Amino acid sequence: MKLSCIIVEDEPLARDFLRKYCENSGMLEVKGTFPNAEEALEFLRTNEIELVFLDVEMPGANGFELLDQLLYMPKVILTTSKTEYAYTAFQYKVSDYIKKPITYNRFLEAVNKVKSELKETTVEASKEDVFIKADGKFIRLGYDDILFIESMGDYVKYITSTKTYLTHSTLKAVEEKMNKNSFMKVHRSYIVNLKKIKDIQDYSLVIDSKVIPISKSLKAEVMERLNIM
Repeated sequence: MKLSCIIVEDEPLARDFLRKYCENSGMLEVKGTFPNAEEALEFLRTNEIELVFLDVEMPGANGFELLDQLLYMPKVILTTSKTEYAYTAFQYKVSDYIKKPITYNRFLEAVNKVKSELKETTVEASKEDVFIKADGKFIRLGYDDILFIESMGDYVKYITSTKTYLTHSTLKAVEEKMNKNSFMKVHRSYIVNLKKIKDIQDYSLVIDSKVIPISKSLKAEVMERLNIM
């Protein structure tokens, strides 16, 4: 699967070269190119991207100021004509720091480094949290904070102990990305956090005073998952 990426670069020639490199690599899908940090930030506020090719020096906000405003941290490959930002780049934990002019081999080296990092962290991260899009931005929810998820037609509600989040999705799509060890679909309209179940009676269960129905066809599986004889 290709990694989603954007290019934030004020120099048109450098921007075009990076786009061509991305296309030729076969590993990346360019979702957008931006000449400044402001336009990139507007895009990133409503789109989750895996990798950002980011110039440091640009008119207006610089690359680091862009990173300061993000609600989540994608993988970042810094592209710059100077080496003086190396220490700052290290503090931001960017994946790589490429000095211009960028050769194709150096580009591939950086992308492969990102792929290795993602491979190492994706499995572990998926056990802990999930990003959802609500209120026009991406929000990280810890799995342990989610009580249950309810289908609302073309939307789903994520219910936590403190807040409810409404997002445009289907229960099927949510089920596919949730940790199967912690979550289970118990009804056509509900996915529950198995660790949050307080009580089960007949064909219903209770989570935080909320009574949730259990489908007859799923009752046996629910009992098995909870080790109830």
